[in-house]
Amino acid sequence: MMHFAPPAVPAVTVRAADLGDSLERARFERWLAAHPTASAFHGLAWGQAVERGAGHDFLQLIAEDSSGDIAGLVPLHAVHSPLFGRAMVSTGFAVDGGILAEDDATGAALADAAWQMAERFSCPTLELRGGWLPQDPAWTIKSDAHAGFVADLVADCADADQRQLDWIPRKQRAEVRKGLANNLAVRTGSSAIDRDQHYAVYSTSVRNLGTPVFPRSLFAAVLDAFGDDADILTVLHDDVPVASVLSLYHRGAVMPYWGGGTWDARGLRANDVMYYALMNHARARGCTRFDFGRSKVGTGAFAFKKNWGFAPAPLSYAVRTTDGQPPRDVNPLSPKYRMQIALWQRLPLSLANRLGPLIARGLG
Repeated sequence: MMHFAPPAVPAVTVRAADLGDSLERARFERWLAAHPTASAFHGLAWGQAVERGAGHDFLQLIAEDSSGDIAGLVPLHAVHSPLFGRAMVSTGFAVDGGILAEDDATGAALADAAWQMAERFSCPTLELRGGWLPQDPAWTIKSDAHAGFVADLVADCADADQRQLDWIPRKQRAEVRKGLANNLAVRTGSSAIDRDQHYAVYSTSVRNLGTPVFPRSLFAAVLDAFGDDADILTVLHDDVPVASVLSLYHRGAVMPYWGGGTWDARGLRANDVMYYALMNHARARGCTRFDFGRSKVGTGAFAFKKNWGFAPAPLSYAVRTTDGQPPRDVNPLSPKYRMQIALWQRLPLSLANRLGPLIARGLG
C-alpha cells in the first residue's frame, strides 16, 4: 500500500490589508510599534499621506503565519507618471519602508506578492527601499549609490546647546558661529504661516537646483497625518524666511526631511544655523538621535553631511523589472537630464511652481 505525505502547509499567507477596517489598522500598527526596525515610512500616516498628497494608490501587504499572527508586511505605492512611467515602490517619496519580515521565508513570500501586485497595476518596475532584501537573481541589489547619516545628540543638560555646538567639527562649527552672528531668528510650528513660508523657501531652493518641486498637498498631508510627530523649523532674517525644513520625529530620532534655503541663505549661513537649531529643538523634545537622511554618494549633500561629523552608512535597495525592461531613471544627476536641469534653473519661480508638482508627483 502506498502512503502519500499530506500537502505542505505554506509557512505564511500574504494578503492586502483592509485599510477601511479600524481593527485591521490598529492590529498592524501595534505590530509595527513592536518591530525593532520599523521606520516612519512603514505606517499608515506616511502611506495615506502620500496617497492623499500625490494621488498614488497605497496598499499594505500583510504576511500571516498558520496561527493568523502577523509575520511581516510591506507597504506599497503605485507611482504613475506620464514622463517616468509606472513603478511599484516601497515606499513612495521615502528613503526607507521596505519589507519587514520575521524570517527569510516570510520575506520571500512578501517579495513575490509585491511583484504580483506590481504586475496587477501594470508597473514594470518594483523598488524596495531598505528592509529585508530578496536574494533571488530576478532582483538587482544596489548598495553603493546612497548612504544614510545618523548620529547621537548630546545628552540633555544645562549647557547642552553649547555642548552640541562643540560636537560639530571645527570648520563646520565656524560656519554655524558666523550664522549665529547674523541676527537670525528661528521659529518652529506647523501653522498656516509655517507651511506657507516653508513651501516658498523649499520651492525656491529646488528650482535653483534645477529640479521640480513636490506638490504642496504632499507636505500638507504629511504634516496633518503625523500631527505632533512632524513640524517645520524656519530661519528668518529681518522677518524674511531664508531657510526652512520639514522634519519627522520617530522613536527618539529627528529626521530633517524636506529642507532648503534661498540664495541669501548661503551668505547668511542660514542653513547651518537651521540644522544646529533643529538639533537643539529636537533634544528639547526628547530626541536622542539626529537622522540626517539619505544622500547620493559623491554629491555635495553627501560631503556636507560628512563635514557635520556624520559617518556615512551604505543603504541597500532592491529593484526588479519586467524581462527586457530597463529600470526607470528618476535620478536628477543622470546625464540625460542635464539640459532639462539647466533649463529649469532659468524658469521664473511662479512658472516652476505651477509646472513642478505635475512632474515631481511622478518621482515617488
